[in-house]
Amino acid sequence: MKHWILALAFACIGSMGLAHAQTAPRLSIALSPAPGNPPSPEMGNWMHFRSVVRNTGAAPAQSVVAWIGLVRVDAGHEQPMDLEDWSAHKAVVIPSLQPGQSFTTEWPMRLIQNGDYRVVISAAERHAQRLDSSPFVDLHVRVKPTVESRRILPVAIGVPLLLGLIAGLRLRRRA
Repeated sequence: MKHWILALAFACIGSMGLAHAQTAPRLSIALSPAPGNPPSPEMGNWMHFRSVVRNTGAAPAQSVVAWIGLVRVDAGHEQPMDLEDWSAHKAVVIPSLQPGQSFTTEWPMRLIQNGDYRVVISAAERHAQRLDSSPFVDLHVRVKPTVESRRILPVAIGVPLLLGLIAGLRLRRRA
């Protein structure tokens, strides 16, 4: 008899938890590169990522904090990146999301270091027991050459040519 009462109590508690889970806010997060990003990004470029946080649950979500994360995935260099130099727009607070309502934001990021990265948006509702995240967006950042021949060649040829021209004009004036 005690086992039957215990089983009934656990069933009631479990169904109460299930009912709460069905009415609790659920956040769905989509992430994509924004249109206009460079097709082959390199160090120094700006990239923008667009996220949509949607409440797919049956209850309002209150005080949702969404933030951007960046993880380097190069073999031997795997680590989360400190966004201090990469982006000043690291988080956003969404005061309230009603069921079915969504919030869209754009995340600017300056590409500081070459390598392979994964961008993710995570969000947490004030009373939630879990963290919701977007799928990753993979990103390859190319090395930007510090000396570019197309910028150096005009200077390398132009400066001696200009100095020679000035010296020639001075010699002509003296003669």
